[in-house]
Amino acid sequence: MPVTETKVSQDHLVPENIVGLAADILLAHGVPRDDALLVADSLVQSDLWGHQSHGVLRLPWYVERIRQGAMKAVTAPETLVDTGALLLLDGRDGIGQVITERARVEAVARAKAHGVGAVGVRNSNHFGTAMYFTRRAAADGCVAILTTNASPAMAPWGGREKLIGTNPWSIAAPYGDSAVAVDIANTAVARGKIYLARQRGEAIPDTWALTPEGARTTDAAEAVDGVILPMAGHKGYAISFMMDILSGALTGSQSGKGVNGPYVANKPSGCGHMLIAIDVATLGSPDEFQARVRELIVDVKSTPLAQDATEIFYPGEIEDRNNARHRAEGGLVLPEQTLLDLHTLAEQSGLDATAVLGERP
Repeated sequence: MPVTETKVSQDHLVPENIVGLAADILLAHGVPRDDALLVADSLVQSDLWGHQSHGVLRLPWYVERIRQGAMKAVTAPETLVDTGALLLLDGRDGIGQVITERARVEAVARAKAHGVGAVGVRNSNHFGTAMYFTRRAAADGCVAILTTNASPAMAPWGGREKLIGTNPWSIAAPYGDSAVAVDIANTAVARGKIYLARQRGEAIPDTWALTPEGARTTDAAEAVDGVILPMAGHKGYAISFMMDILSGALTGSQSGKGVNGPYVANKPSGCGHMLIAIDVATLGSPDEFQARVRELIVDVKSTPLAQDATEIFYPGEIEDRNNARHRAEGGLVLPEQTLLDLHTLAEQSGLDATAVLGERP
């Protein structure tokens, strides 16, 4: 895939060029072109939204899993159950983004036909940012809910041994030319943010994680080996537990200790997903729906501010602003370690990344 002629500054990288490089790296490992572009776009979009923990930082993990055979380069989901409004797919250890995009397309099509469409997925892989897919469904005129389970990261409430995953979920609804959207891990922080802090050599808040011995820590390396704390105490644990039921037990996939994360290179993930799409037009006028959402947003944003607060945001607004700001500034600034990893991956794939990334750090 040729690199565009767009010039990059020393600090800012053109997003489309990063997508092209990441896709070329995946192509070199046997991933079909359209699938490679989808995965690359999902990672770069996460960076544009301001979520570097789920951006191109993760590409080396995906590539290594393909090299080790834990994740298949060619994704070929199999239909297990099809009742019309409800579909169950076996991802057969394919690429998570590709499987989830298939689930999104199917769920939206079924929602248009039946008012609601639900697609369960078993034997999938990490799919990046859940919001990437629910926002796409919102662009198709649906309210969408996406759940997934993940490898153990938090202890059951009151315990100190990790057993339950962060098990993130996302809900998005159409709004204007974008969406109202939320993407939440049920832990105090997404595990990727701890990996990002470790990569940067930064301390973490002591509310994020425990050491393997059960003590609070500000050391990201200790946190990776320890236990991530749930959000909102026992409530976060309970929500994560139920997301494992929806994503794992209900779909016939793995759950709890049976799920492996993307950083475990040689073991199938076994994770599952559930994507539900509800067609707005089936329930009433889309224009009236938009007006109701707009009224809620106006009310929220006009609420008197608490002390030290400067503005109230609706869900997804910060990501939209980050995306617009990064593009207006000319692109992305990636952590030095991520740049180094991309250079290394490119070289191993027989590619020269200098035109896109600049000189190796």
